[in-house]
Amino acid sequence: MTAAVLSFGANLGDAATAVRTAIDALGPALVRASALYRTPPWGGVEQDDFINATVLADDPARDAAGWLAFAREQEAVAERVREVRWGPRTLDVDVIAVWDGGEPVHSDDPELTVPHPRAHQRAFVLVPWLELDPHAELPGRGPVADLLAELPAAEAAEVTAL
Repeated sequence: MTAAVLSFGANLGDAATAVRTAIDALGPALVRASALYRTPPWGGVEQDDFINATVLADDPARDAAGWLAFAREQEAVAERVREVRWGPRTLDVDVIAVWDGGEPVHSDDPELTVPHPRAHQRAFVLVPWLELDPHAELPGRGPVADLLAELPAAEAAEVTAL
């Protein structure tokens, strides 16, 4: 069995619907989804706030590459265009962490690095993930609650449930 934590975000068009539609596409693989959160943009590009959510998913037919394929399929359905790094988007789906048989999967592949190399720095991932699982751990980094506590309080406070 492979389990995954996925992060969804959008800030163009009907962002909330784009995020919900992509989450719904998980079908029976969806274990639990966080609430939707409004978050300020990350990465220094001027743009509108994002709508974000984090999910726990489980699908014995998917490996890490399968989760990445799902993410890219959903971005294609939302007509995602990659013009500016960290820029506005119709949908962004990130594979945060994957477990195979309960063991964390590690990959340094340039196409898919898991655990996500910057997840521990992103309140928009950690806040909704902590909502889903107060005992969650980011492989190689530690408890999500501790990682969130290490971020500036103002950053975490800006991630607000809708």
